[in-house]
Amino acid sequence: MDPNRLKGKNILITGAAQGMGAANAEYFAAQGANVCLGDVNVDGVQEVAERINKAGNGEAVAVKLDVTSRAENAAAVAKTVEAFGSINVALMNAGINKPRMFMDIDEENWDMIMNVNAKGMLLGMQEAARQMIKQGPMEDHPYKIINVGSIVSRTAFLDVIPYSCSKYSALAMIIGGAKALWEHKITVNGYGPGVVKTELWEQLDKDLVEIGMFEKEGQSMDHLAQTMILMKQLSTPDDVKGTAAFLCSDESDYMTGQLLMIDGGMIMQ
Repeated sequence: MDPNRLKGKNILITGAAQGMGAANAEYFAAQGANVCLGDVNVDGVQEVAERINKAGNGEAVAVKLDVTSRAENAAAVAKTVEAFGSINVALMNAGINKPRMFMDIDEENWDMIMNVNAKGMLLGMQEAARQMIKQGPMEDHPYKIINVGSIVSRTAFLDVIPYSCSKYSALAMIIGGAKALWEHKITVNGYGPGVVKTELWEQLDKDLVEIGMFEKEGQSMDHLAQTMILMKQLSTPDDVKGTAAFLCSDESDYMTGQLLMIDGGMIMQ
């Protein structure tokens, strides 16, 4: 690991209290980045920030962030600038899911998922871009906005249609955002994880039993690993953080409008 790979990067990460968000934050900071960690779980992001600051490479601050609120997105961007002087990377990681069979999807389920995953991503992108435009172009490198997609940015499953729609929208915002923001020297890219062993997937596993897709906990992950993942194994946040760091780094400067799949060979297109 290069402790200077991300030196000079001031990165806002949404949904950073646990899972991939927390793992990315610690990995980025270990490579020299300063990170502002946003989440509705304030205690969680404060704990992650404390671990980072104790490790002593990049610096970290925490902020309460409900991504469905434009005001809180703007405040998280302002916190990043206040703490580090500017923002040059924004990672839209926050997400939520609640499986339902197609005919059981109701307005509450749809609105909850789409508000966080789609509207929340749009608001975060807009507020980060607004500040980047205000700062003016950097001399040597573009600003970067990174959206977390999914395998269901490229396909859909019958038990997670609202989530699939929200992650298709992540891809649409990558492509549309790239076209809209390059005039301001802002790139927009993303990555699409598959089945990642995080707290989110542990809850999904329980939910899938509840709606009758599987008989007992653990079956869903085993089924996906054996029938849909070419590598026949589930991933962890450690499998994802390297690609996330690449997209934050200068190495990805000549990329925009791209979604990189990190799924063990689930979706090949």
